[in-house]
Parts: sequence; structure tokens; C-alpha cells
Amino acid sequence: MRLLMLGGTEFVGRAIVESALARDWHVTVFHRGRHPAPPGVTELLGDRTTPDGLAELAEGRWDMVVDTWSAAPSVVRDSARLLAGRVDRYLYVSSCSVYAAPHTAGYDETAPVVDGSADAGDVAYPEAKRGGELAVVEAFGEDRSLLVRAGLIIGPWENIGRLPWWLRRTARGSPMTAPGPRDTPLQYIDVRDLADWTLSAAERGLSGPYNLVSEAGHTTVEGLLEACVRATGADPELRWTDPEVILAAGVEPWTDLPIWVPREQLPELHHAVHGVGVAKALAAGLRCRPVGETVADTWEWLRSIGGEAPQRPDRPVVGLSAAAEAKLLGT
Repeated sequence: MRLLMLGGTEFVGRAIVESALARDWHVTVFHRGRHPAPPGVTELLGDRTTPDGLAELAEGRWDMVVDTWSAAPSVVRDSARLLAGRVDRYLYVSSCSVYAAPHTAGYDETAPVVDGSADAGDVAYPEAKRGGELAVVEAFGEDRSLLVRAGLIIGPWENIGRLPWWLRRTARGSPMTAPGPRDTPLQYIDVRDLADWTLSAAERGLSGPYNLVSEAGHTTVEGLLEACVRATGADPELRWTDPEVILAAGVEPWTDLPIWVPREQLPELHHAVHGVGVAKALAAGLRCRPVGETVADTWEWLRSIGGEAPQRPDRPVVGLSAAAEAKLLGT
């Protein structure tokens, strides 16, 4: 198979490239040159946001293209139009953020989505991803488009900082805030499982939208933190704290305490993040590795690069400061 990866040097793109190379595919990586491309690929350089940025893609044929773009939909539009006659299938890594509020537990691919436009410039993230979806479908048609609506993504190469923050915080030691309840269910997708499923689905000719995340309750807050303890070898005192206490202190779920969203206090947000319906993807072969494997492999990767995860410049830094945590814990 001949794969064209738009991007491919960080997180999701990197995982897809690694999965394709493991299948002995021929991989072409088109990127801006800001980060090294994985060994074993053909490199093409260009900036999709500039007037002649797609010049290197004017020629060539591929079986599929994968695109993870999350900014102006017009960038996806221009790429899709250029490639429509020379690529068989367009795989767009979208997001469950395209679904319109309010969210109900178990919402699936038939749920209402936000408005979007393939011609839009800089817009909010949900509208950007929806516009990207529309751009792909307009150029490739529904039968040649696969829309991967990912939920929370974690794993090696993460450049958002959610799981890396918990790992670094666990390694730092006691005492440590453990946001309750312990059995709060979590839902996420290991980036490698996302990559493997996406390429396999494309090989099988699947099309249309698929929510891609583990089953609801794949693990819990306690399961995640215990996995962090095992992976780091640390022995922190986990101080389980009621969500009412955390919220009253002005600590923000999801950002100050990444991944965690209290189910009872913020049900709509919890449904949006950790209540996604994935029956369609499971029926299409999605398999998700245990949380312990994801956490251990992410810690191993983090240590291999010196302990500090890369940070996307267009995303806010997540995690509770040491001072804020000390105040919350009364230490």
C-alpha cells in the first residue's frame, strides 16, 4: 500500500506512520520540516497554509491519504481537491467534538453535529473539525471518505500533556491529589490503537463516520492512577478528594486535573468526553489495549526523551500547579 501522510512527525500522525511502516507499506510524509520525520519514509516538504505550499503534491499517486489537520477547514479543502484524482481514499482524523451539545450518554454517529463549512478560515475547534469533514466528503464523496471521530487520545508521543502530567506528578511523590470518586469511568483511545484501526478500516474499504474511543468505563480514575503508580515505581500517598471540594477550590476538571471529569457534578461534560457510543467501531474490529500497557509505554517513552513531553504551541498547558495543589491539600 502507498500511504500519503499529511504531517506524520508528531503524536497521531507519528503513530499512523509507525503502524504503516510495520505493515511494510510505502509511506510518504508531507510536512513543514519542523520536526524530524520517522526513519524509512519518503519526505516531501511544504507548508499547506502558504499560497504554493502544496506544490510538492502536484504529482504522485497513493492508495490513501491520512489528514489530522485541526485548524482552518479551507486547508483540508485545498488538499482534498488537489488529491481527489490521484488518491483512492481520504482518511480524516476528526473528533467527537463535532457533536452538538447537549450530549447524552452513549451518543453515536447519528447524533446532531455542529454547523461547519469547508471554506472556513480560523474557527473554533468543533467547527474546524466539522468543516474538515465536509471538505473531505465534498472532494472524495462519501464512499471514498473515512471520518475517524476520535475521543480522548493518549499514549506515546502525546504532545497535549494529559497523561504525561499525571505520570510526572505521580513520580514526584506524596502527597498527591486523587480526584474522586474512585470508580469514575474513563474513556479514551491509545494512539496506537487508533492508528492500527484506521489503517485496517481503510484497507477493508470502510467509509463514513466512526466514533473511535474505548468502551465507556474501559478504566476508572483509580485504575488510571494505580497504573501510573506501577509504571513510575513511585509510592505516593493518594489523597482521594471529593469532587465538591475540588470544584469549590476553583480547580478545573479536564484542564487542571487532566482527563478527570466528575460524573455527578458535570454530567453533560462527562457524557461528552467519557460517554461516547462506540458500537459501530467495535463491530468493525476496534480493540483497545489495557490501561496498564498504555500508561507503562507512555512512561517509557517519556523517560527516553528526558522526562519532558513536547507541547503543541496551539494548545494550552494542562495540569495543576504545585502551589494550587498544596492549597487544595492543605499542606
